[in-house]
Amino acid sequence: MAKSTQSIEPNIADLANGWMKGYKLDYKLEQESLNTEIDKALADYFTKNGGSGANRPDAKLLLQDKNLNYFPILIEYKGYKGKLEKLDVDGRAENRTAKNEPHFKNINSFAVNGAVHYANALLHHTSYTDIIAVGMTGYKDESGNIQHEIGVYYVSKDNLGAGQKVADYTDLSFLSPEFFDGFIEQVKNLSLSPSELDKLKEQREQEINASLVRLNNDIYQDEKGLGENDRVYLVAASIIATLGIPGKVAPLEKSDLQSSIEDGNKDGDIILRKIKAFLKHKNIPKEKNDLIVRTLENTLTTENINKVADGESQLKRVFTKIVDDLGIYYKIGLTTDFTGKLFNEMYGWLGFSQDKLNDVVLTPSYIATLLAKLARVNKDSYVWDFATGSAGLLVAAMNEMLNDAKNTIASPEELVKKEVQIKAEQLLGLEMLSSVYMLAILNMILMGDGSSNILNEDSLSFDGKYGFGKTDEPFPADAFILNPPYSAPGNGMNFVEKALGMMSRGYAAIIIQNSAGAGKAKEINQRILKKHTLSASIKMPIDIFIGKSSVQTYIYVFKVNEAHHKDDLVKFIDFSNDGYIRTSRKKSNNNLKDIDRAKKRYEELVSLIRFGKSKLNIFSESQYYENTIDPNNGADWNQSIQIDTKPTLEDLKQTVSEHLAWEISNLINPKDSGGEMLGK
Repeated sequence: MAKSTQSIEPNIADLANGWMKGYKLDYKLEQESLNTEIDKALADYFTKNGGSGANRPDAKLLLQDKNLNYFPILIEYKGYKGKLEKLDVDGRAENRTAKNEPHFKNINSFAVNGAVHYANALLHHTSYTDIIAVGMTGYKDESGNIQHEIGVYYVSKDNLGAGQKVADYTDLSFLSPEFFDGFIEQVKNLSLSPSELDKLKEQREQEINASLVRLNNDIYQDEKGLGENDRVYLVAASIIATLGIPGKVAPLEKSDLQSSIEDGNKDGDIILRKIKAFLKHKNIPKEKNDLIVRTLENTLTTENINKVADGESQLKRVFTKIVDDLGIYYKIGLTTDFTGKLFNEMYGWLGFSQDKLNDVVLTPSYIATLLAKLARVNKDSYVWDFATGSAGLLVAAMNEMLNDAKNTIASPEELVKKEVQIKAEQLLGLEMLSSVYMLAILNMILMGDGSSNILNEDSLSFDGKYGFGKTDEPFPADAFILNPPYSAPGNGMNFVEKALGMMSRGYAAIIIQNSAGAGKAKEINQRILKKHTLSASIKMPIDIFIGKSSVQTYIYVFKVNEAHHKDDLVKFIDFSNDGYIRTSRKKSNNNLKDIDRAKKRYEELVSLIRFGKSKLNIFSESQYYENTIDPNNGADWNQSIQIDTKPTLEDLKQTVSEHLAWEISNLINPKDSGGEMLGK
């Protein structure tokens, strides 16, 4: 029997620790404390084996660069050849399986994978957003000499915790005071391409989906007496309490909840105090501030949830689950994908899905982004939505605006000013349902706060003015996006008429039930066309809202404040095949799969609407059709290309020859015909 190779991990540790001693670095070994925050994070995060216990890097340091920023360094040693790192096809530490679960075998067996795992613990449970993960392994060659290799990865908020390789190193001198600043410069120059970032976002989106489903099931099964609204408000309250504001409001820690029965010091009181401090520093308008506090207070201060059993309140248990399951997603910075997932799942908890009208249906994030692009949103746009829901459309628009600002403004100072202006002044949303309105506000707070002008008002009696700040001024909207409640008059076209009537220029993109353009909103549409141009009509896939609704929808694109003339050409696009396949399986990791160049199809769609037929590439000519509509009709908005069905002589010859071939094969081998007959 072959003798198994013995690990030389002690030798590797001795070599690396010897270097650090030589650089006079204050490193800590496995059992030693670095600081309370880091120690706690490593203790709280799931271990390399998936259980509870503690995560113990073999060595750890906390170093400062010349700008006095702190960087935790987490080091993991192994003692075998080939055990440095296990990477996936994209060259990242493969710490998740194909099923999107933690890959414990890799995390356990490979030095870099273990170090990246520890780094994620810090992203999840501490205020540190930039961590260096170092893996080192080695073996003895035939001559008994130690051969070692080192892997150095940057794990940060910017790369969503996936980690990026920094460079190749043969020792740890990059950590020495002499070279550390240069090393950090190198780290800061690492960047991900938009497509790499998109791929990571997709992975995180699948993870957050799984985490939310698990969280919902856990709370539903284990925590009795919590209604649907309570669950939503508890998630919202926990997230706000743990966000913190650097230098002003410390994030609430799990250990801060003492499950005391003392009046004014129960777990609910502690969370509420933290929320009030957070909102105060966010300068939320008083009315909105009071509404948030009042709503969350109703849930947080109920007797049952604060009752202590076995030394712990139900509230602390639920808070702990929320922070453990979701912490990392909002610590690394939420984007459309994350908040969209978060609020879509939470929205499902509200029980609207049982509504007969099924009126409250959230727009998938990729459709929200499409609407923003079709409404030509850029950094200088003023965007409004008259049926905000959980603000998914406004979040998508905000991201388009912020991206445009980043790509076009070269001055860091000017960029920060513009970002603040976009969030505070260039977005406005209206939502009438109060529980949904709460979600919209929270969504925009989590996004860095575009919540200022989210108003709890009836769109149809809205006066068009700012809700906060410039309350005497009309909101100068030049982009309108909407997914209206389809039970409203004309399937919701009444909202479109109202919004466009208050705009002097710009574009609008709305997703709506197909009957709105085929007669259900005839009179409203006629009035709209007297003032505005219908520039495009897009037939969407039937299953966009799978699991929630199966209505056929269209997107209509308008040019604002320019009457529609009878000779204006409308672009009709059949987008039934958008390249995605959708399922509504509850346990699926990913219910949206790109099977045929979906992203490219969405890009081409936007180009076709903007520039016309010259941009045809993936789409066939039968899917793109330009024609006029009758502005006095209002029910001819869903056209498709006319296919000539009149048979030609060639068609007849082809049919006859196919029939004769069938007859002959039938005579030769009757049992192969399968009993089928042509005709009736």
